[in-house]
Amino acid sequence: MNKTIVSTPHAPVAIGTYSQAVRVGDTVYLSGQIGLDPESMQLVDGIDAQIVRVFDNLQAVTHAAGGTLADVVKLTVYLTDLAHFAKVNEVMSRYFSEPFPARAAIGAAALPRGALVEAEAIMVFAD
Repeated sequence: MNKTIVSTPHAPVAIGTYSQAVRVGDTVYLSGQIGLDPESMQLVDGIDAQIVRVFDNLQAVTHAAGGTLADVVKLTVYLTDLAHFAKVNEVMSRYFSEPFPARAAIGAAALPRGALVEAEAIMVFAD
């Protein structure tokens, strides 16, 4: 198996024992992104800003892998309050168009650094 590590300064650097993304063949596994500003490495304020930052971060990693969010086939969103699910849908509509990726939304008791939302993705490059 040939693994290629994907990284970009346009998304937060990994703050643990993981990579921003790993490519294996035509598939890229994107690690979870929270609402960290990649320059300050500080969490942005509020759920709305965090959701936007999460998708900006994911978008930066997809670009570093040589793709776009249109190549995402599976998205998993974690929320500390599922009442914010409608906000996630609204923001997602700015980043994704049909056909939309498969998605799961999961309620989480807590997320790293006190984040309110986190999202991870799988992207596949079509032949």
